[in-house]
Amino acid sequence: MVKEWEATYTEFTRDTALYPKDVEMEYLMIGLANEVGEVLGKYKKHIRGDTMIMSDFRDALIAELGDVMWYFARICDVLDVKMYEVMERNVSKLISRKVRDKIKGDGDVR
Repeated sequence: MVKEWEATYTEFTRDTALYPKDVEMEYLMIGLANEVGEVLGKYKKHIRGDTMIMSDFRDALIAELGDVMWYFARICDVLDVKMYEVMERNVSKLISRKVRDKIKGDGDVR
């Protein structure tokens, strides 16, 4: 079921991808950073007290996280890696760190 959903979503991102293909990865990386920045901007305004009500804040974050997901899916597609593979690797990495008591700390390899 998840893999079917992923294939459908990936196809959707292909259909909605409107950017120059000769700079595809550059465009996607900048777009991902931009959307993460928008998530952080919403949160910054929430900390400052600009958010009206919690449900509006939550909805705004969900919308921005959807944009982050779109860029993530496009990057995975360009790299020819499935999103679930990225998640599986991340789970394995974090389980290993937890077992070895290395969740805290710095560095990719710990």
